[in-house]
Amino acid sequence: MAEIQLRNVGKRWGDYVGVDNFDLTIADREFLVLLGPSGCGKTTTMRMIAGLEDATEGEIVIDGKVVNDLEPKERDVAMVFQSYALYPNKNVYENIRFPLKVRKVDPATHDARVRRASAMVELDDFLHRRPAELSGGQRQRVALARAIVREPNVFLMDEPLSNLDAKLRVSTRAQIKNLSHELAVTTIYVTHDQVEAMTLADRVVIMKQGVVQQVGTPVDIYDRPANAFVAGFIGNPAMNLIEGVVSGGTFRAERTEVAGLSAPQGAVTLGFRAEDAQVVDTGGQINAPIYTMELLGDSTMVSVRINGALVSVKADKTFRGRIGDPVSIAVPAAQCHLFSAISGERIHA
Repeated sequence: MAEIQLRNVGKRWGDYVGVDNFDLTIADREFLVLLGPSGCGKTTTMRMIAGLEDATEGEIVIDGKVVNDLEPKERDVAMVFQSYALYPNKNVYENIRFPLKVRKVDPATHDARVRRASAMVELDDFLHRRPAELSGGQRQRVALARAIVREPNVFLMDEPLSNLDAKLRVSTRAQIKNLSHELAVTTIYVTHDQVEAMTLADRVVIMKQGVVQQVGTPVDIYDRPANAFVAGFIGNPAMNLIEGVVSGGTFRAERTEVAGLSAPQGAVTLGFRAEDAQVVDTGGQINAPIYTMELLGDSTMVSVRINGALVSVKADKTFRGRIGDPVSIAVPAAQCHLFSAISGERIHA
């Protein structure tokens, strides 16, 4: 197994900074998710670990060994790509077996290893088929089995679910979660989908424009986002963010007044989660007309507009209203987060 250290790793192309001063230790058998919007540097970071990109600065250490100058095949990592990269002329069995042939593994062990890997991803009934005869979810499982069969020290997964439909994403995500537990191999997983990150990860690294914004468990990041960017990126829906001013412990913005806050005076961004507020008859901290409603089954998402931003709250599933109806929203001060209006950093009361 392998611990991975990224020691002040950076990647630059001329003046463009792809990854800046990435410094992190990934524990043996940890499932780490790199999360962020397109272009934030998460895939570049993974490719540097794999050896597909050269680090401009810093050291990459796998299992105590600096690997910056090693070829990808010498790093004992297996990578699952967004595109399945299967051989169309080979059946599933041979696609899974291929890494063993390339690495000149004892042929006498091939069949047992291929069948063990295929069983883990429930492909035993499809070993004779070619990729063109498989669904997207089945092809992705072949790609997973091909990585598993190598028994590597490190798994690298680059947005492996992005080509699947919503239902398949849920089932395959569950399969990856179970596999990570069963295989107990250090795994680095890249995604822009925060639901994947929150459900799969032991720890999440959130990136923006090549810079790490926060590292923590999913609960840590959800409950105490380090800055307004993280707050607005994590959660479904994301945290509500309202720009306003604090004076005398009270936050004020358009149609909004939240008292009882412990914060310095001045311009701030107030945040709260949709599930931490509620629709009330009267006396709420936000009073505005309904902008839109969404029936979610277990609840009703009610949204209003404050300072041009959409602010959402989860109401009871029995809530009934129409667009334009006035609504009062209770926002408990204890559930509020405050961020600097200038830097976006969290204000620690």
